[in-house]
Amino acid sequence: MTMLRLDDVHYRYHEIVPALDGVSLSVEEGEMLAVMGANGSGKSTLLQIMGALIHPHRGRVFFRGEEVTEKRLRDRAWQRYFRTRVGMLFQNSDVQLFCPTVIDELLFGPLQLGMSPDEAGRRAGETMEMLNIERLRERPTHMLSGGEKKRVAIGSVLTMNPELILMDEPAAGLDPKTAHFLTDLIISLSRSGKTLVIATHDLELVDHLQPRVAVLSEGHGIERTGTVDEVLKDNELLVRVNLIHEHTHRHGDSVHSHIHSHYLFHDHDDGHDEGQGHGGA
Repeated sequence: MTMLRLDDVHYRYHEIVPALDGVSLSVEEGEMLAVMGANGSGKSTLLQIMGALIHPHRGRVFFRGEEVTEKRLRDRAWQRYFRTRVGMLFQNSDVQLFCPTVIDELLFGPLQLGMSPDEAGRRAGETMEMLNIERLRERPTHMLSGGEKKRVAIGSVLTMNPELILMDEPAAGLDPKTAHFLTDLIISLSRSGKTLVIATHDLELVDHLQPRVAVLSEGHGIERTGTVDEVLKDNELLVRVNLIHEHTHRHGDSVHSHIHSHYLFHDHDDGHDEGQGHGGA
């Protein structure tokens, strides 16, 4: 069943700067979708439209077959229906954290949507245990490390138990330990039946997660959708959308060009690296 559908969505900032240009895309219930593209291609804007934080200037958005509009969201009952089912993790955790302490942060969303204090507290406790942040319960959010902030931000989403989770560059700027934890958490959420949309330009993350992939061009439209194999093995596509680049250097009188990427594609069929990446430095 289709959970989310975008039909010919356009968006411009200040009515001048293009961010999305004719994007049509569907997200099926229970699937994991990675939206890939270079910085400035429109990934964050697309997720904000999916989460109804902003609305398209042209085109339509549907959640479970019902159109999502500003007018519809003014209906308190329907707003609650939508907001309890769709959660968003922002790239910058500081944008998401505004309560005095960690426990306040985790309780805020459920209480705002009318959940009983007992139920909200139970969910917050279970979420802190899952994310291993019980020790941070009374810690002020401004006194957390970057990795701790990311876990608390995730917790503030998970206490709502949404059906659809939108993640904007979730691994950006994380230390290796937190990034590994986050990757494993995303896989666990997917296996539990959550629908996930992840905006990223991280080829290694996408290879590890093995989602369906939609690639945004620098022209702010959908360049291609497909499997991880179909997208990450297509060097011409990755160069065209500026996810990897051609590197030119000189050896004496000769000039050589080759694909440059720090990413190594993995063969998931036998669990071994193919031995050749998309290029070397």
